[in-house]
Amino acid sequence: MEKIIKIIAEELGIKEKQVENAIKLIDEGNTIPFIARYRKEVTGGLSDEILRDLGERLTYLRNLEQRKEEVVKSIDEQGKLTDEILKSIAIAKTLAEVEDIYRPYKQKKKTRATVAKAKGLEPLANIILEQKETKDINKIAKEYINIEKLSEEDKKNKDKVVATVDDAITGALDIIAEIISDEPKYRKQIKKICYREAVIVTKAAKEEKSNYEMYYDYNEAIKYIPSHRILAINRGEKEEFLKVKIEKPDDKILNYIERDIIKGETQFTNMLKETILDSFKRLIEPSIDREIRSDLTEKAEEKAIKVFGNNSKQLLLGAPIKGKTVMGFDPAYRTGCKIAIIDETGKVLDYTTVYPTEPQNDIEGAKKELLKLIEKDKVDMIAIGNGTASRESEMFVADMIKETSRDVHYVIVSEAGASVYSASKLATEEYPDINVSIRGAISIARRLQDPLAELVKIEPKAIGVGQYQHDVNQKKLSESLTAVVEDSVNKVGVDVNTATPSLLSYVSGINNTIAKNIVKYRDENGKLKNRKELLKVPKLGKVAFEQCSGFLRIFDGDNPLEVTAVHPESYEATDKLLEKIDFNKNDLKNKEKLEELRNKLKNIDIKEMAKELNIGEMTLTDIIEELSRPGRDPREDMPKPILRSDVLKLEDLKEGMVLTGTVRNVIDFGAFVDIGVKHDGLVHISEMSDKYIKNPSDIVSVGDIVKVKVINIDKERQKVALSMKV
Repeated sequence: MEKIIKIIAEELGIKEKQVENAIKLIDEGNTIPFIARYRKEVTGGLSDEILRDLGERLTYLRNLEQRKEEVVKSIDEQGKLTDEILKSIAIAKTLAEVEDIYRPYKQKKKTRATVAKAKGLEPLANIILEQKETKDINKIAKEYINIEKLSEEDKKNKDKVVATVDDAITGALDIIAEIISDEPKYRKQIKKICYREAVIVTKAAKEEKSNYEMYYDYNEAIKYIPSHRILAINRGEKEEFLKVKIEKPDDKILNYIERDIIKGETQFTNMLKETILDSFKRLIEPSIDREIRSDLTEKAEEKAIKVFGNNSKQLLLGAPIKGKTVMGFDPAYRTGCKIAIIDETGKVLDYTTVYPTEPQNDIEGAKKELLKLIEKDKVDMIAIGNGTASRESEMFVADMIKETSRDVHYVIVSEAGASVYSASKLATEEYPDINVSIRGAISIARRLQDPLAELVKIEPKAIGVGQYQHDVNQKKLSESLTAVVEDSVNKVGVDVNTATPSLLSYVSGINNTIAKNIVKYRDENGKLKNRKELLKVPKLGKVAFEQCSGFLRIFDGDNPLEVTAVHPESYEATDKLLEKIDFNKNDLKNKEKLEELRNKLKNIDIKEMAKELNIGEMTLTDIIEELSRPGRDPREDMPKPILRSDVLKLEDLKEGMVLTGTVRNVIDFGAFVDIGVKHDGLVHISEMSDKYIKNPSDIVSVGDIVKVKVINIDKERQKVALSMKV
């Protein structure tokens, strides 16, 4: 365990004690959000991201140790375990290295070498490998011809017969080829050479237009190829547009093996050279290629999943727009645009379908109907989904709102996953009497009011902000995104009296059953008045209460502290703190007193007060933060969506024009920014800053509002290139 702690500490750049304590907390069953928020003293303030990485590495390294034990046991049972093997296994850092060491001792299926061994040709292979024998090899090989000794039945079986000198030598060389292929030090060195010098080469598999044309005659060094290109090449190969191979410095690799095996000029030299070539081309190269491709893919997927997670987190933590009546506008062509109006609490007031887009083009009819609804329901904002027909719908809406007496703005909203939600069991439960197609418009409207509460209803991968999310390992993607949703939900906190089961189920310590039980308890007993009441909820015991209570908010309850993230275990210390500065928790409800309290809290000596209250300094800092802004939603600090009232056409754009836009997606090579024309513009990574940038997400996040300059307009391909160097 000490070894694992040391490795993780080095990799994450944190202290060994922090790792040790974090592992202890994870092993005790504490959730990552709970550890990150309420056990800062124990972990030295490790963030949820670092704790997630720590948890992942812990699982990998524990699996590695377990596999090492299994391999040692298996080799030992075969009576072949040596100190050298033990040492190699002990220092192996990856599962792949352990498997390379184990390769010679694995039970093999039938191979050319196993057949040759069964014929009794192993001693001959050893003679050739030792290269000491001066007697002519053909004379030695003659002794291994066995055809005369076999029964008539066995003679019919080719796998048993050694009929000629050539048969004997060929069989012996097959054994040597497998010995070379199984040698872990060769594989390790070959991989090292490949990662340093090999090149990935792609060619067209068929001559037709596709998205992969840039790869029809392409090569790039493995050590430099970025992850998005790996995933694009993989997809092109899978769709049979590309042929992919890895070109490596064969001469260097063969020379390396020859130097180790061939002992001067002998009668065996040429046959060993040929055998080394055969071993490399037939046995080593195909598996090394698979390993390298698999390794590159795994790293690329890891990066893509991280990008996807970061983008999703930004989308989930988008600033809510509260207290507004919203019209959700789900654009489409043939089937019509679906409209749903919801009030500030999310209740559906009206819904309809209009046809302002092709082929019907009923602009006047649609305008008349929607203007009537805007007046009737007092609509403040229109949320337009960003999918098919979005820009045509935007032009229609921009034109329409000029004719209303109300002050109405519109916002483009990500509609990713809205159709998945519409057809889901959850949507059917929420709106049993409303048509599937209208439910998407309701989801779009609600995303503007509270992105988090709405997006948690959708399977995380359907949120859809990233690249190649359908190509990556779906299990890892799902685990990573579930973690992102958990962290986001727990960062914001959840109103226990209004939250849906889907939102509650992401709260630390609460599973689907407990989430449903909370809602059922609420329905039967009315609103919860305090957090302690949670213990009356079936299946919500003391352990779950400890994990979840700090993340659940109770507004208008018995205890004003319960609109904050202060954990029940800190209530006593919080009351004492307030008492020491002549306040009490009821002052949190009084706006005038609150201002006074904030000023007092600013002047507290954290070190001294923490000692007096017998709590940690980090915990005290968090308590002060919560008391200063009780009931604060951390998303309020996020950039607000751009409210628009007019639309731009591609024709309106001119090079050099400076615009404000919303970052819609961040990928490896840049970011897509919505500037209000039909297609999002691309800010290439080279146009993000005057300084060198390794990763676009170091500069921007999904939902950010950015100033951009138009640097190129390709009208034919409807593409706009942007720069953030304004």
